[in-house]
Amino acid sequence: MLLAVVAACVVVSTGTFAYEPDLWQHLAVGRALWTTRSIPHAQVWTWPTYGTPDVLPSWGFRALLWPFWALAGVAGLYFWRWITTLAAFAILCASGRRMGARGATALVAVALCGLAYRSRAQVRPETLVAVLLALEIWILETRRLGGRDHGVWLLAVAVAWANVHLSYYLGFVVLGAYAAESWRRERRVPTRLLALAAGMAVVSLANPFGWRALWQPIDFALHGRKEVIYQDILELRPVDWSTHRTDGLPLVVLGWPLLLLWRARRRGVDLAEVLLCAWFTATGLAVRRFTGFHTLVAVPFLMRDLDAWIAARAWPRWSAPPRVRAAAACAACVLLCAPEWWRAGPPFRTAFPMEQVPVRACDFMAEHGVRGRAFNPFYFGGYLLWRFWPEYQRLPFIDIHQAGTPELRFRYMRAFYRPIGWSELEQRFRFDWVLLDRQQHGADRLLDFVDADARFALVFLDDVGAVYVRREGPLSGVAGRFGYGTLPAAPAGRSAVFQRCLADTSLRRRVVAELEREAAGSSWNRMATSALAALGAR
Repeated sequence: MLLAVVAACVVVSTGTFAYEPDLWQHLAVGRALWTTRSIPHAQVWTWPTYGTPDVLPSWGFRALLWPFWALAGVAGLYFWRWITTLAAFAILCASGRRMGARGATALVAVALCGLAYRSRAQVRPETLVAVLLALEIWILETRRLGGRDHGVWLLAVAVAWANVHLSYYLGFVVLGAYAAESWRRERRVPTRLLALAAGMAVVSLANPFGWRALWQPIDFALHGRKEVIYQDILELRPVDWSTHRTDGLPLVVLGWPLLLLWRARRRGVDLAEVLLCAWFTATGLAVRRFTGFHTLVAVPFLMRDLDAWIAARAWPRWSAPPRVRAAAACAACVLLCAPEWWRAGPPFRTAFPMEQVPVRACDFMAEHGVRGRAFNPFYFGGYLLWRFWPEYQRLPFIDIHQAGTPELRFRYMRAFYRPIGWSELEQRFRFDWVLLDRQQHGADRLLDFVDADARFALVFLDDVGAVYVRREGPLSGVAGRFGYGTLPAAPAGRSAVFQRCLADTSLRRRVVAELEREAAGSSWNRMATSALAALGAR
């Protein structure tokens, strides 16, 4: 019964909205792999660097994911989330039990870690990496505790990892921690583990791109992380604790080292645990993308240490029967998870927030032949590929992987914050159409810059996106037929227009007509309907 409750808690904790915008590019690439029956070695996803040599990230994950979507759509993707998460936690739970965590309390740690894993349980390559990471820990723990040596299977884990995600190097981090513990315990060089590490390095080269795929995370650490575009990505920033008040992550981050220290005083230092806790805590706090890996690695150690700590306490007699302890553990699992489950509405929803992707903007482009050289925010690039790939004239300027040269990425970022940045970028690439996010973030002012650019006409608006086309050239007809005459897209410009409407009734009539058109053009029209209400038109 307790196992069923814990599994249910993990499933519910990962039953959040699939809000990950990268998903659409994962699906688009997976579809391309299956339809073309080939793995492209050139850049075919964005137009500025089209045809240049390229490494396709996470190709194995995308190829595996596509059939789930093709067979069952949204339900298939949620099924992917649940089976990968349950598989990873089941393997980690087996590792914890092998390490001696036999009490009911140990399973409370599993439910807690499942809750902390919630924010990282999106449909992304890390879901498959979670299973590989769990397998490696189980193999190494089994070997360390005197069980059968399954070390040869680490080679299979390594080759799979190198083909599904660039985090493959974490496999060497985990192996290194266990090698250090073996060295400390046995007082001799762990030749078997070192040989396995060498074998893992060799077999990792068995991917379509060879050493270039393995170089990616190293190159990012040496060069890429210094670029402005990567410093601006939220999940590459340190943890924002305001978003983790109820999801269990603070308890895991604080609880693991405290229990580790308690156990070290009572039973001696577990060097493998110390090294893994230090590495994954440091990287998880520094880069929020790594909090998921931290939580996964913590599972078996938290199970063992928490179970030992509970067993060392004196408890009332009535709590001794197994049924009572199981019931208390069930209650603890639910009580730990409930605040986070209900924090933002119903805890279990199988849906995508389509209001975060430019669905209607792409519909408009398809209906009216908008094509040519594009500009877009990188997080819209995946959906553009999902809708239009392989049409070259509708490829994004930049995709979810920020494809391009360092100079291109720098110029791209500069365009969002300085008028001269946008002007120079536009003069260099001469965009035919521009798709922008209606939600301005931080110091982003690109909507204002393009609104003020007389070379472009705003032709589509909804709460998600704004589409502009060049007034001269192949899209001049679209600009003439659909160009907004009074309404800008940027909030500051709209506020100024609305203020002028108070004294100019003729302008007000034109603005109301354009707002009515905006509202009719998309079901995501809260901005338009709110403005109409404020102007007394509704």
